[in-house]
Amino acid sequence: MKKNKKQYYFPGPTYWPMIGSIALFFLFLGAANWLHKNTAGIYLFFIGIIILFVMLFGWFGTVINENRTGLLASASIERSFRLGMIWFIFTEVMFFSVFFAALFYARFYSVPFLGGAFQGASTHQLLWPHFQSSWPLLQTPDITHYKKIHSVMETWGIPAINTFILLSSGVTITIAHWGIIKKNRAHSIFFQALTIFLGIIFVMMQAHEYWTAYAIKSLRLESGIYGTTFFMLTGFHALHVSVGIIALTVILWRLAKNDFNFKNHFGFEAVSWYWHFVDVVWLTLFVMVYWL
Repeated sequence: MKKNKKQYYFPGPTYWPMIGSIALFFLFLGAANWLHKNTAGIYLFFIGIIILFVMLFGWFGTVINENRTGLLASASIERSFRLGMIWFIFTEVMFFSVFFAALFYARFYSVPFLGGAFQGASTHQLLWPHFQSSWPLLQTPDITHYKKIHSVMETWGIPAINTFILLSSGVTITIAHWGIIKKNRAHSIFFQALTIFLGIIFVMMQAHEYWTAYAIKSLRLESGIYGTTFFMLTGFHALHVSVGIIALTVILWRLAKNDFNFKNHFGFEAVSWYWHFVDVVWLTLFVMVYWL
């Protein structure tokens, strides 16, 4: 006797990954030229941004249509999605781990080494005998190549407010999730919109902090290792928050279209996992970059 088994859906060929690759090419090519003060850099960068947005919304639309037509409605496919999202977040953890490792290496090894903290090492005497290590590093060993920073970034100003905002957004997205489970769509839509609003406020506050760092404190990428690690970590985190806001907006639109129910809403769960990951990264960043 034959058993009826639901076939596993294999998506057909798609050009979205190729478009995404083109977007990333222009994005990073533009960013590199922009950093080197090449006029074309900013135009290439925003061309990459536009293509990336087209790719994201196009690919999201394809997956949403597949879900609406029932092609993705099977336990095996949902399991694949869950495993894929878990591995994606794992790669993101490794991504940020590398940057935190660079921060720890500079802060606890290379800067003290150049300041003569390790006995038996002659590098300090040979290169910069008058350099004294400290963190945050306001004065680099060679002042002829790097601009002096006027002051470090405060802990309990904008960073503390942003921490409260982002943690609050983690609460609101959890409440929105409970709205789906309790079959209260209006409840979910309201708190999902509130989560997006908090995310936008976070990015705006971060942009204001960048302006303060650049214009008032003279903290820039070329300000030495402190400026480099600061902008590297906070910048990539802000980028991830921006991507999260886009994903949250797509989910809000799907909530308004009544695409989710209390049993089938992994799209919402996947974005909420990502958002909670962004929260955890910011907490680590707040402690390691701003506080300690």
